[in-house]
Amino acid sequence: MTVLGMTAVIAAAVLLGTILQRVSGTGVGLVVAPVLSILLGPAFGVLVTNMTTFVSGCLIMIAVWSQVSWRHYWLIMPASVLGAIPGAWVVGQLSAGWLSIIVGAIVVFALLVTVALPRLPHLTGRGAGILAGMLGGFFNTASGVAAPVMVIYSRLSRWDQRSFAATLQPIFMTMGAVSVITKLLMGSVDVNGQAGPPLSWLFPIIVATVILGILLGTQLAKRVSVAATRTLAMALAGLGGTGAIIRGALEVLG
Repeated sequence: MTVLGMTAVIAAAVLLGTILQRVSGTGVGLVVAPVLSILLGPAFGVLVTNMTTFVSGCLIMIAVWSQVSWRHYWLIMPASVLGAIPGAWVVGQLSAGWLSIIVGAIVVFALLVTVALPRLPHLTGRGAGILAGMLGGFFNTASGVAAPVMVIYSRLSRWDQRSFAATLQPIFMTMGAVSVITKLLMGSVDVNGQAGPPLSWLFPIIVATVILGILLGTQLAKRVSVAATRTLAMALAGLGGTGAIIRGALEVLG
């Protein structure tokens, strides 16, 4: 695939993921991570996904600021920083093939858990939030996908859906920034000589695409149900995760 073609596919994935995230609170990591892992390789693809979640979380947060629960945010975020460190180490240790398999497997497994999740017990302590932060930070750094961990925590804590969806935006923003910084400081990802479009002009395209996705998602939210957008996001994520597993398996076996 040409660089121009890769850029178009990346922009399409980012646009769709942003629209879904604006409507339902999640979508960028689930849709973008497997697509970028296939196109750019798992390590670099997840790094770009982390950058995308930082941008989308930051901009969507502005639109839902009044609904954000900062109490939940400050419970989860310090723990997510600790979880990002082993996540960055894992990225630096695994080959591209195995990392691609792990990224895809995490996406598919997380979707299965989220869909089949029964009614969970009600936990009121801080422990569940701290654990969710650590696991979310680890998975976000290693695979670009933290949303299912947060969904499980929201059900354990009986977190109101509107507040949860809004608070996910600063959470994703901070997790994305921490993941990028941690991996770059630890040298887990080599950003030089990567296949595909260079970051110097890919990042501005991502920012512009996220802004467009937010505008379209804001209008779509008035017409489409949250359940429908979640179903679409999970279907696309499942296809992308399966593709990442196949790509990684072929690389390991070949």
